[in-house]
Amino acid sequence: MPTPSATMQAVAVIAGRPGSLHLRDVARPSLDDVPGGRGVLVDVVRVGVDATDREIVDAEYGTAPDGGEHLILGHEGLGRVAVVGSAVPPSLPPGTLVVPTVRRPGGSIYDRIGLPDMTTDEVVLERGINGLHGFLAETFVEDAANLVPLPESLEPVGVLLEPLSIAEKGIRQAFEIQRRLRVWRPARAAVMGAGTIGLLFALALRLRGLDVTVYSRREPPYLNSDLVEAIGGRYLSSSIATLDDLAAAGGPLDLIVDATGYSPLALGAARIVARNGVLVLTSVTGGDETAELPTDAINQGFVLGNKVLVGTVNAAREDFEEGLEDLLRAEAFHRGWLERLITTRIDGLVGHAEMLRRLVEDESAIKVVVEVNRG
Repeated sequence: MPTPSATMQAVAVIAGRPGSLHLRDVARPSLDDVPGGRGVLVDVVRVGVDATDREIVDAEYGTAPDGGEHLILGHEGLGRVAVVGSAVPPSLPPGTLVVPTVRRPGGSIYDRIGLPDMTTDEVVLERGINGLHGFLAETFVEDAANLVPLPESLEPVGVLLEPLSIAEKGIRQAFEIQRRLRVWRPARAAVMGAGTIGLLFALALRLRGLDVTVYSRREPPYLNSDLVEAIGGRYLSSSIATLDDLAAAGGPLDLIVDATGYSPLALGAARIVARNGVLVLTSVTGGDETAELPTDAINQGFVLGNKVLVGTVNAAREDFEEGLEDLLRAEAFHRGWLERLITTRIDGLVGHAEMLRRLVEDESAIKVVVEVNRG
């Protein structure tokens, strides 16, 4: 077997410099990068990219690791274990398909109890986003504790686990909060936004038996609305239907999830959530959008109706593990649905320019993935 080169290719940006996306040679990682024999060398199979990557390319955020100027992109990884350190558990042998989690522990009490997604630290470390290189490279090394093993049957769709984990956390948080009711049995939900996250929220809620309406700008029919209907959901266009229409479509909304990236709509939904209901906000909005809202009516509704508004970001390992179970359920009950989400496949790291073009210009793209090494 040939000796691996000391370098490899990766897709990176110069952090803070707009339009600096490029392919570069970087040092190949080593098991010794993780102390205590816990390192796992993973060959990348494919990586999903999304609006976060596009915004990093635009220098809206994103920081390089200490001591460097470049940041390797990619936080939605799927890979295969190549080599393991001496202290790696036998549940991760070479050949195992794995998905890495994204956020790494900081110094808060929440980080110390295994909830880095709930950290109170001002600075967070996230692979491919802040302070740590991502997975758009030939290979990476990671602590075994941050790898979630997948069965081989999920190889075609396992790259969706990281975005699905965002939905899993949002739903889990809603149910955790609603323990206050002791017998919360949500029947109807609305998901605002029909992008990747919105569609995965809809899937996860349908798998839990909820009646789901997806509310998004574009008028049907198109692929996204077809996907909603394929899992037994309902689709409404915000271009022709109001929030009141959304509330009337399926009855009182016990759970509303916003994944639109448009804050007036997200907060406007506070008016239509049902008594004892929950509104979950998942969109990161960094602009300066303002809107007029009926604040007295919203306030009164929340007080007299025992309603909850909660924000959620990132995900814990348990959300990845629940997402794995939902991937398996989806393949059993809606075979082929997940693969339909992957609309755009880029051939290799050398296709990084096309990757960005499809992210920016292709409105029909749902999930764009880069095929790094399928062999």
